[in-house]
Amino acid sequence: MDSSLSPTPFDHQSTEPKKTFMTTLIPLRPSHFKEDFYFVSELKPSEAKSLQDLKQKLSSSSFASSSSMWGVPLLGGDDRADVILLKFLRARDFKVGDSLRMLEKCLEWREEFKTEKLTEEDLGFKDLEGRVAYMRGYDKEGHPVCYNAYGVFKEREMYERVFGDEEKLNKFLRWRVQVLERGVKLLHFKPGGVNSIIQVTDLKDMPKGIFIPQTQNWVTYTEGFCVAIFINVPWYFSVIYSMFSPFLTHRTKSKFVMSKEGNAAETLYKFIRPEDIPVQYGGLSRPTDSQKGPPKPASEFSIKGGEKVNIQIEGIEGGATISWDIVVGGWDLEYTAEFVPNAEESYAIVVEKPRRMKASDEAVCNSFTTGEAWELIISVDNSLSRKKKVAAYHYTVRKSTTAV
Repeated sequence: MDSSLSPTPFDHQSTEPKKTFMTTLIPLRPSHFKEDFYFVSELKPSEAKSLQDLKQKLSSSSFASSSSMWGVPLLGGDDRADVILLKFLRARDFKVGDSLRMLEKCLEWREEFKTEKLTEEDLGFKDLEGRVAYMRGYDKEGHPVCYNAYGVFKEREMYERVFGDEEKLNKFLRWRVQVLERGVKLLHFKPGGVNSIIQVTDLKDMPKGIFIPQTQNWVTYTEGFCVAIFINVPWYFSVIYSMFSPFLTHRTKSKFVMSKEGNAAETLYKFIRPEDIPVQYGGLSRPTDSQKGPPKPASEFSIKGGEKVNIQIEGIEGGATISWDIVVGGWDLEYTAEFVPNAEESYAIVVEKPRRMKASDEAVCNSFTTGEAWELIISVDNSLSRKKKVAAYHYTVRKSTTAV
């Protein structure tokens, strides 16, 4: 079955995920979530009282003189402080005593770790930046997104270089915290603002031993994440999760989203625009794109099993250059592109011959300069598959001297 699309953005409508052993053990969150509110005037009377009690207890504690976090003094009436304190209260169900102990441990750890000066420190992991842990773009609600991928450590030499002894491990953890601290600096810390991060963790080829050190920092940043998405989740992760889940609160566990291998794009599209998703996860964002300014909005669409979709881009004037990027999550289908002239006596030009795209292929990027008025037809043929797939594309058209 063939269908055509005009180049107009629209949201992909997702279907309910199938229930598996893993999703039974680790419930999936809905694709839409709301940022916690931080307007003190909207708190319940009991919650407002807990906030005041926490401030009072903190002011009389041994941390009163050094109670500052992310550059925000926690005492003194700053609205930003209310946002931070409410995070700790929510993490402990507004139990003041438990919240204070959690806060004091966090302040103590941050002082020992010297986190306030950490963001500018050179820890010697330049080769891991943009590969293992990095901030990239924002989700649909404006939350900064932190990506993590530890598959590079499946190679023994790399694993030993970073995790070979306790000193190396501690240095890596310090760098990992540095990435998070840089992400936190992007937050507003104000009522009605963006006050949390999305974390995406790719578990593909990730050595099992890395799970343990990564959980050490969770207590500090748990309320800094509005959602934690795990992609390419292997079958054995359910066993590992069952071991540490008893130590996590229900609130923390409710932030988790699990996606099995091969479903990364489908999961991420629910939260993040495709132009902000890295190409290796079925998006259109490349590392060098940040040098070109804000990403160009992409059009999303879905391809049903047994369906062929034609994207028609009309009105391309003679002499103009069109550049396009297109991606299908988990490709495994046929892709082609051709120019069809407006003039009847002219012939169509096949710019990209039909080719079978592998599941691991990243976004296609191409351009073409026309000699006369044309329309571009991009085709993706999913006829041989029964699986519905998410996809996205964007394009630019430039005349010989000026951009359109």
